[in-house]
Amino acid sequence: MSRSTDYTLGERICRARDAMGLSTAQLARRLGVKTSTLQGWESDRSEPRSNKLVLLAGLLNVSPTWLLIGRGSAPVEDDGAPADLDSMRLALDRVHKHALSLAEEIERLKQRLDDA
Repeated sequence: MSRSTDYTLGERICRARDAMGLSTAQLARRLGVKTSTLQGWESDRSEPRSNKLVLLAGLLNVSPTWLLIGRGSAPVEDDGAPADLDSMRLALDRVHKHALSLAEEIERLKQRLDDA
């Protein structure tokens, strides 16, 4: 089993975000940064400034020290937690509704073509 100190900053951010059940977009929105900025941090292409690192640690319920060097308490990952399942169900419902909406729009457009 890997120790937290074996991970990079980006890997620790990603691990903590996953443990919280947040998507990259959700966490970026809460941090007030672009999703691409957070993706850069998670892929180790860039690093957050100190003020964002402290905010990030708070949102992820870990210490800034753990994020930076992997020392301290790692996030607890609760595999198959009901909150994760609920979040997946909500996402699935949202995608399903969007797919139905797109199917309806396709039918409307086809009808307009047939009427033309």
